[in-house]
Amino acid sequence: MVSQPTPADPGDSPPGRPPSDPPASNPLARTPWRATSTRPIYRNRWIDVREDIVELPDGHTTVYGVVECSECVGVLPFLDRDTVLLVGQYRYVAKGFFWEMPTGGQDAGETRLQAAQRELAEEAGYEAGRLVELGDFHTSKSILREVAHLYLAEDLRPAARRADHTEFIERRAFAFAEVLAMVTRGEIKDAMTIIAVLHAARRRGM
Repeated sequence: MVSQPTPADPGDSPPGRPPSDPPASNPLARTPWRATSTRPIYRNRWIDVREDIVELPDGHTTVYGVVECSECVGVLPFLDRDTVLLVGQYRYVAKGFFWEMPTGGQDAGETRLQAAQRELAEEAGYEAGRLVELGDFHTSKSILREVAHLYLAEDLRPAARRADHTEFIERRAFAFAEVLAMVTRGEIKDAMTIIAVLHAARRRGM
């Protein structure tokens, strides 16, 4: 038996168009949550972990675990207009080797530009004659408080600096078009690198 198309509901919108009347928003959506108490759990050089008791907008309370990190930087280095340098290393938490751009935390007393130049020298072996700010974002919106600042690096000159003792880095030049394809294919997994590459592609009209 041939099935018949389901009659359209009078309230349905034409294909490709959003409904004219979306579901009602929750009136408490913008109400800040309030911590009524906090308890430190763990701290090391890189992270602070705490447990908060939080009062929700409706008056209920919940336990909320929070991880705080220093702000971080990521630098996408262009060797020339069409070639970028990526660094590869084994990532313990992700359990694999990945290509990414130089990234790292901002040390106390550093400006973001100083942090970007230091990470570029430590991981890529260059310093930038020009750093172009691409923007910033929250690396996680749930339990992790970390803001990442992204830069495009141009006019590179050699400036090798000793890498961190936990870093064992491979370096390789890639055509920027190939790096964009690696992002599209899901081969690059690092969020900072993905966002920086997409920003750079937009700037180039790709």
